[in-house]
Amino acid sequence: MSGYPVQNPSPGAKWIKHLTQNRLGTFTGGHFADVNLTSILFTHRLDDENHVKLQVWSAPELSKPSFEEAMKQKFKPAKKGDSFGPSWTNHWWKVSVSIPSYWQQYERVQFEFDPGCEAMIFTPEGVPLQGITGGFGGDRRVDYVIPKEAVKKGSLDFVIESSCNGMFGVPWNGDTIAPPDMNRYFSLASADLVVPNQEAWRLMWDFATLQEIVDTVPGNTPLQNQALTVANEIMNIFDNNEPNSVEQARKAAEKVFGEGWDQKGEKIYKEGPERPLVWGIGHCHIDTAWLWPYRVTQQKVARSWSTQVDLMERYPEHRFTCSQAQQYKWLEKLYPPLFDRVKEKINSGQFHLVGGSWVENDSNMPSGEALSRQFIFGQRFFQSRFGKRCDTAWLPDSFGLTGALPQLIRLADMKYFFTQKLSWNNINTFPHSTFNWVGIDGTQVLCHMTPVDTYTAQATVGDVNKALTNHKNLESNDTALLVFGNGDGGGGPLSKMLENLRRIRATTNNHRELPPVVMGRSVEDFFDDVAKNSNQGKTLPNWHGELYLEFHRGTYTSHGSIKNGNRKSEVLLRDIEHVATLASFTGKDYTYPKDKIDVCWEKVLLNQFHDVLPGSAIGMVYEDAEKLYAEVAKDGKALLEEAFGAILPRSIPVVPENLAKMRSPGELVAVNTTFFPRRDVVKVPLTGGAAQFQSQVIQTARDGTGYALMACEERSNVAVCKGMYADSRPVSVFTNGSGHFVLRNSSIQLTISNGRISSLYDVQLERELIPSGETGGLVIFEDRPNYWDAWDVEIHHLEKRKPLEFANISVTAEGPLRGSVTSEFKYGQSTISVTISLDAIAATTKPGSRSMFTFDANVDWHQRHEFLKFEMPLDIHSDTATYETQFGYVQRPTHKNTTWDSAKFEVCGHKYADLSEFGYGVALLSESKYGFSCLGNVLRISLLRGATAPDAEQDQGKHEFSWAVMPHAGHFLESDVPLAGYLFNSPLHVRYVPRECKSLLDSMRPPFAVEGARNVFLETIKRGEDDDFSSSSSADSPKTIVLRLYEAFGGHAKAKLRIAGAVPVKEAYITNLLEDAGEKVAVASRKDGSEDAVVQLEFHGFEVKTVKLVIGSGGDAPVRSVESWVNVEKP
Repeated sequence: MSGYPVQNPSPGAKWIKHLTQNRLGTFTGGHFADVNLTSILFTHRLDDENHVKLQVWSAPELSKPSFEEAMKQKFKPAKKGDSFGPSWTNHWWKVSVSIPSYWQQYERVQFEFDPGCEAMIFTPEGVPLQGITGGFGGDRRVDYVIPKEAVKKGSLDFVIESSCNGMFGVPWNGDTIAPPDMNRYFSLASADLVVPNQEAWRLMWDFATLQEIVDTVPGNTPLQNQALTVANEIMNIFDNNEPNSVEQARKAAEKVFGEGWDQKGEKIYKEGPERPLVWGIGHCHIDTAWLWPYRVTQQKVARSWSTQVDLMERYPEHRFTCSQAQQYKWLEKLYPPLFDRVKEKINSGQFHLVGGSWVENDSNMPSGEALSRQFIFGQRFFQSRFGKRCDTAWLPDSFGLTGALPQLIRLADMKYFFTQKLSWNNINTFPHSTFNWVGIDGTQVLCHMTPVDTYTAQATVGDVNKALTNHKNLESNDTALLVFGNGDGGGGPLSKMLENLRRIRATTNNHRELPPVVMGRSVEDFFDDVAKNSNQGKTLPNWHGELYLEFHRGTYTSHGSIKNGNRKSEVLLRDIEHVATLASFTGKDYTYPKDKIDVCWEKVLLNQFHDVLPGSAIGMVYEDAEKLYAEVAKDGKALLEEAFGAILPRSIPVVPENLAKMRSPGELVAVNTTFFPRRDVVKVPLTGGAAQFQSQVIQTARDGTGYALMACEERSNVAVCKGMYADSRPVSVFTNGSGHFVLRNSSIQLTISNGRISSLYDVQLERELIPSGETGGLVIFEDRPNYWDAWDVEIHHLEKRKPLEFANISVTAEGPLRGSVTSEFKYGQSTISVTISLDAIAATTKPGSRSMFTFDANVDWHQRHEFLKFEMPLDIHSDTATYETQFGYVQRPTHKNTTWDSAKFEVCGHKYADLSEFGYGVALLSESKYGFSCLGNVLRISLLRGATAPDAEQDQGKHEFSWAVMPHAGHFLESDVPLAGYLFNSPLHVRYVPRECKSLLDSMRPPFAVEGARNVFLETIKRGEDDDFSSSSSADSPKTIVLRLYEAFGGHAKAKLRIAGAVPVKEAYITNLLEDAGEKVAVASRKDGSEDAVVQLEFHGFEVKTVKLVIGSGGDAPVRSVESWVNVEKP
């Protein structure tokens, strides 16, 4: 044993591990910043006027001038320390730096600009170079690397635009979701020319990675102990007065990272394990609006993406992915030079398109057609600008995901899906990370919910380790996406994140305690690997139906006016496309206004962003959103009138402002834009020129308004005035004058006693539908979320319930066509007026259909943190209730057997919610509300909330909305509820037609009809996306009509699409949403002797079909062949 001493006078090398670990926190910053590593991070710093000259121009008020506009202004001298503001204003800086010649010896020279807020650096020619994030948070990014040629030259000029908002807006009290402080001022903390000590920075990154390993890897493993030992050794080696100590300390770090690892750069990923477990992808989640308005997002996009383009030059392995076609379009319009740089990186494979949608939309509330348009507009934009589509749908932050999405994703030429929001569940933990998501129709997509539980990972050792340790189904797949980069407010990856990942990979090349991470790949590469290693999904678990988020349930109701704007805009655009399509083939001088329709759609799709439509943004956002909805309403009304003008010349809508134009004799008609026969009671003004309609109304109200019964028969699209039918049910209204009111016809009866609905009675079946001793009506719940005010309604809100009583009730329509009672009363600081009406007709023309009670509310709302709902306790027992979702329905539990059941105490629905048992059911219909619940036997619709953050004035003011109570004989599946909900949301277009134009009405009939399948709905008629509507198009240009149909009840169907003989169809195709070439289907002649044609269509439950009809007299329709978009087999 030569060499091993006999005697040992030392105390030994035993350490106190936890004290050594605690010591690591003193190596950077903090109390010892003047002597630890932080003290040598910069070699030189200059801020005097000889080296840094600043000039500033402040844009007036909240204007956002372009670079060119700003450069025309008069700038004034500025200096470090100057204050500027207030919130949301923009300030432009001209910067000239003079660089000492001896600085050429240094590896890097940079300009440090910290305005305390966000900013962007431009070249003098206006090319965006990179973003700036001021302040001292984890997203701090204040350094601009001076180009080597400028250092050699000794000078550089550039321009900076600073904006007075932080990454998360300007919350007034520091709480992120607080309403904005509109008078915040910022100070220019630094405008310095600096030389960073790059080797010291690298040591700092070395040390940070070692410290993360120590804090992340379990104790008493070789790697954790070695990392702690080496980090401690580095602290012992380091001497801030001895420059060589940095090199020595870095050499010590190689004991963990491997010898010479740093010289390998991006090639470090080529070594080590061949199969990576963690796939790193840079990302920058930019909320299209949230705690800042749309116009600020436009700047955030340019700042963030220019920064990532710059990082790609320095880190060749860096791959960056971004979604939302709207943001690319903004970049193209507002920052063309940067758009070109991004396009170059897309073509080189470094900047990746993802998502395939217009925005990262809410997926609960948009209609099925709107969700389709999100993908259609998104994919077509990407195809048109970059020559490629997305393969992966991307909604990481949306507040729950409809079960209709898998089918629509596949129909949009995508097969993969990424999300993660369900990691926020506040009751149950979602059980899978990688799985087949099977939608309501049986279509599947390969889905990954990153086990890192965030789309804004910081690329730490903890993040990489969590990708494995938090993976829910390692038995079937052991890989995970690491989506890293600052987000929500933008920014994206920092250089320190890319540095950290290199060190983590170097570590795993030599150790096995951490999963290996790989860079330089794409999201699609990751999913392709999952598909390959899971036998195309066969070895993965399945999740069927919606991905319900157990959180943010209040977003179905917050900001009622935005929900109203969304629903009304969707219906308006559906009607415009329908009428304009017909007009484009019948109107001689009419051209289908596709560009104008698309502009309207883009505004609606923009407002469906997942923090706008849900009502979870600041007030400034809703000022913008309301303007967009107003523009859609105004422009849409004009487009609709132009189309009607081509079909029914000289006809005008029957509205008060047109009464003077109706002097000549004419007809009162209504255009039915649905494909269902119907009867409607319509209000008709009887003053001015409309007085001629007096003979066509059945009932006249006390205010002089008439009520007409209008009927649209089968195979017609025009409703005309009729008298009372033999099967009509005259309405009577009874009151005893002391708070007891009864609305009744031969079908149904409703009783109000002492301000509450005490009886809902089926007259034909002699069945009482409200249990004895219970009542229905309006109800208030205390609404105080645990934190996320506009987002959440907590389960405990149900524990504080306060029934409201209808008061000051009066009879406002006495029948026989319509009976109504109106109640107006005060609650707190609010005024609530509700008119309850019953008509002498059934809800639909389906035999046996019952009448329904309509509730028209006019509310001046001034409550805070109170929740207004309407409820009906029902003598009906069922374990599930049925709610409409996009292109179908979803059933949810009415009980609390499990925590999964209990979590669904507030849910999303569209046009109806229904509680049925064998033989009977009752539905609530909605025309603008999305929040529902059914707990036990109590069916509720949510009406208004009053959150105060992030919008302090949410829902304050006047609201008009309606809902209906619809009893029906038979179970839901036997009922006409989906049809009634459709009609409730689709009012007739009532018009005056001069008598000399009456002959046009005789020839009007719907060009399309669905026969033989009452469960198949024809939702959309539009012109083809690739049709040419330009003035230069020739008569031979292809002309197509596109129809979208869906199965609404969850079963199979064999439907006949009847096409009127006036539509000269050459060919018909079943296509995907993008109208690519698909299956050609036969167009057959009918056997009834008519000139009509028919196309046979087969559906499975909730299936969506897009049918493209090629119209004769033009060339062949453009159809783009693509490879099958179904690569993952159905289970």
